[in-house]
Amino acid sequence: MKIVLFGRGGKVGDVLAPALEKAGHELVELQQAEAMVDFTAPEAVEGHVRAALERGVPCVVGTSGWDPGPAGELAADRGLALFVAPNFAIGAVLMMRLAAQAARYLPRAEIVELHGEAKKDAPSGTAKATAELLPADVPVHSVRLPGLVAHQEVLLGGEGQLLTIRHDAFSREAYVPGVLLALDRLRSLPPGLTLGLDALLD
Repeated sequence: MKIVLFGRGGKVGDVLAPALEKAGHELVELQQAEAMVDFTAPEAVEGHVRAALERGVPCVVGTSGWDPGPAGELAADRGLALFVAPNFAIGAVLMMRLAAQAARYLPRAEIVELHGEAKKDAPSGTAKATAELLPADVPVHSVRLPGLVAHQEVLLGGEGQLLTIRHDAFSREAYVPGVLLALDRLRSLPPGLTLGLDALLD
């Protein structure tokens, strides 16, 4: 597939570009693209998505900290798929699933998410998405420090016990399988906005 990658010089983009080419995709400019992938910044992503959709190019977006709703409406109007995920690490998606199941029995929960100091949004998109899956109003604690990549734990407490569900991404290679999966399924998605990698997992 011919793909335009926005964020190619960024931390995720530097890992993703060679991985996409290794998987058989070709990196091109927007004018030649069959799909767009964006891992940039909240202030840039909407412009990239709109430019792609207006050219008839479906999108895969891993940038958090923006509202994809309006772009989703444009995608639906154009008959194109817009896939947005707060986290492309498959292990992180499984963590969210497990936390939602556990919260049925241990509803008292808090979330701690830790990222590198350069991450601009807090709480992270993954933490927000996890909190929305849990039955109560769940506090989220955000940590931004050098040396971290992406880490999240859900603490579920009960009388005399604590269940911790934790996911750690030690390098950005963790996101590659999820991005490849999204690209593989992109043409089969319905027009408009699809949220979360969970929608693609059987």
